[in-house]
Amino acid sequence: MSIDNPNTEFTVVINDQEQYSIWPTYHAVPAGWKEVGVVGNKEQCLAHIKATWTDMRPKSLRDALAS
Repeated sequence: MSIDNPNTEFTVVINDQEQYSIWPTYHAVPAGWKEVGVVGNKEQCLAHIKATWTDMRPKSLRDALAS
């Protein structure tokens, strides 16, 4: 399978700065990222990220500005 294959299954991942990405399920999730529990095709995963990740600033910046 390849990332360009429409049948590729992805998982939504998040890092410690609360930044999102998608990762193909046939590869291990890289260090520093964890799965959020959403799995589907590319469009489904990107739609979840679009609905969830409304503040694109890294967590460290959001925290600094909130102080």
